[in-house]
Amino acid sequence: MRILIVEDDEALARGIVASLRLSGFIVDHEAGGSGILPLLGREAYALVVLDLGLPDGSGLAVLREIRRAGLTVPVMILTARASVDDRVAGLDLGADDYLAKPFDPAELEARVRALVRRGRGRPDPIVTCADLVLDRAGQVATLAGRVLPLRKRELAILESLITRAGRVVTKERLVAEVFGTDEETSPNAIEVYVARLRRHFGPSGPRIVTMRGLGYLIEPGGPEDGR
Repeated sequence: MRILIVEDDEALARGIVASLRLSGFIVDHEAGGSGILPLLGREAYALVVLDLGLPDGSGLAVLREIRRAGLTVPVMILTARASVDDRVAGLDLGADDYLAKPFDPAELEARVRALVRRGRGRPDPIVTCADLVLDRAGQVATLAGRVLPLRKRELAILESLITRAGRVVTKERLVAEVFGTDEETSPNAIEVYVARLRRHFGPSGPRIVTMRGLGYLIEPGGPEDGR
């Protein structure tokens, strides 16, 4: 899923972005907090990782604005401020997690995965749809025990669909969750990735149904009819 990193240390931000992208996330980066609220209003983020010491103000003030705007996106505070008072202040203002610098990248990634799952209402890393199993922590999908050779974009679209199985997911939502703000997206990009998923599933896998003018939904069982 798509994550926003708000961190003014460019070297640290590059490392976090690279690490999370290798783990299968779509990651955007902002160095300051002034434009965060409008950005969250436009884009579909599964998580915000927020530094407290920003060049244009306090990260706590940004967090306060996010919650006062009624936005429920999970927020992880990532900061060098490690005192109990700082942690209490962040959590009381609506943060979902608090990780002090320096940190182990593996712990950051594990916390990110947990917050994203919890934010989607599906805390279990394993999601199933008939014989299709998606391990979101391991970033691997199997169908009837067979590992599917899915690429990062295909896994992202599959996660978006399978965690909403039986419900329509619009193309706009898929684009917002699968592509970063700095990436150009062709009009038929989603159709291409959905077609690839259908080929991977074959006739025995779950159907991905096209709801014309709306989007796609995944449903268990039945042969893929390509609708």
